[in-house]
Amino acid sequence: MTGIGMRFRKLKKQGKKAFIPYTMAGDPSLEKTKETVLLFEQCGADIVELGVPFSDPLADGPTIQRASERAIRNGVTLRQVIGLVKKIRQETRIPLVLMTYFNPVFRYGTGNFIKDSVHAGADGVIIPDLPPEEAEDVIKLSKEARLDTIFLLAPTSTNDRIRKVTRASSGFIYYVSITGITGSGLLLDGSMEALISQIRKYTKKPVAAGFGISTPEDASAVSKIADGVIVGSAIVRRLHANPDGLKEYLMSLRSAIG
Repeated sequence: MTGIGMRFRKLKKQGKKAFIPYTMAGDPSLEKTKETVLLFEQCGADIVELGVPFSDPLADGPTIQRASERAIRNGVTLRQVIGLVKKIRQETRIPLVLMTYFNPVFRYGTGNFIKDSVHAGADGVIIPDLPPEEAEDVIKLSKEARLDTIFLLAPTSTNDRIRKVTRASSGFIYYVSITGITGSGLLLDGSMEALISQIRKYTKKPVAAGFGISTPEDASAVSKIADGVIVGSAIVRRLHANPDGLKEYLMSLRSAIG
């Protein structure tokens, strides 16, 4: 079992849900990102998503797009992010998931990316623009290397899509809680509960929900439905605009998730 799988198993035994914060690597610097990941752990994070800067992040809203642009201006590359994972591993064993797009992976070389990521200490990868139908090599090589491949489902996903994604995913299923981009508002109208219930008909793998979660109230509501709560844009926004208030905010999310 991978580090992500073991973390979810431990949480289930404790009757708890996973807190999964996100930060963009290299915004404002790689050293600061390392400090942020360690702060996440101090504030009770269970898994950390580490964004890889990319010039055309289609799934991301303005907040994360701007963070990506700042990191790119800092000269941050996929290779450097993998190097950052190795440095983080010297101080913590918290599961780390790289969130990237396929173009940087393709340019790096899929096999080399997976090998180097695992060697550095990464536990999983999310590639939003790579559907399971086109991910055969990534899935095969990642499985051999024990790197979890995490695919996305949305409120509009059909039963056929749910079946394909649950089969291809390992670690957890990423449920996109809105039909828009990251940073959009969360709508708790019962659709999330219905779709996650449908997902559970096809798999026993954990389901973590993200996109649109920004307040402790949002996090609390989602934690009652999903196995994990992912918070991205709201954290990136505070890290850039009000870093002194980040710890208090993270603690409020952890407390709300339970």
